[in-house]
Amino acid sequence: MRMLMKAVLAGAIGAETLPRLKERPMRTFIVALGVLVFAPVGIELAAQSTDPVVGTWELNVAKSKFSPGPAPKSETRTYAVAGQEIKATSKGVDGTGKAVTGEWTVVYDGKDRPMTGSADADMLSVKQTDAYTTEFTQKKAGKVVMTGTRAISKDGKVMTITTKGTNAKGQPVNDVEVFEKR
Repeated sequence: MRMLMKAVLAGAIGAETLPRLKERPMRTFIVALGVLVFAPVGIELAAQSTDPVVGTWELNVAKSKFSPGPAPKSETRTYAVAGQEIKATSKGVDGTGKAVTGEWTVVYDGKDRPMTGSADADMLSVKQTDAYTTEFTQKKAGKVVMTGTRAISKDGKVMTITTKGTNAKGQPVNDVEVFEKR
């Protein structure tokens, strides 16, 4: 600071330049702090909003396979970004004509998270294998009952969910559900 004052007094630096020299380090610090704080948030939001699962999906019963049956009459799934998670909801009509709903959370960390609306499972864990594919595990009372994959076509229009395991009635399950994006 003394050197700056000497330079101003000596006429090397105009007096009007001195306040700008003092402000520059603080302004640089504030800009850098803003980038460090908000850039990761923006990157996270951009990554989640481009997740191909986000949106509304309609089950194509004719293209799907359910073993054991009966096949559901309809199902609509909605996946929406909620902070750092994706909230999923399901509404439809089962094979007997009964209205059914379900909810679960998608986080690609492989940790168990609660799910509702299924007699077969009460927990779900999901891992992402690439931008379009995930592997999942469903548990009931801590025991693995189903495993599978969710694959979304490269054009983002078709989602195929393959599930194998045992349902709540003790029957083997081998389902292939085909959903189309609305």
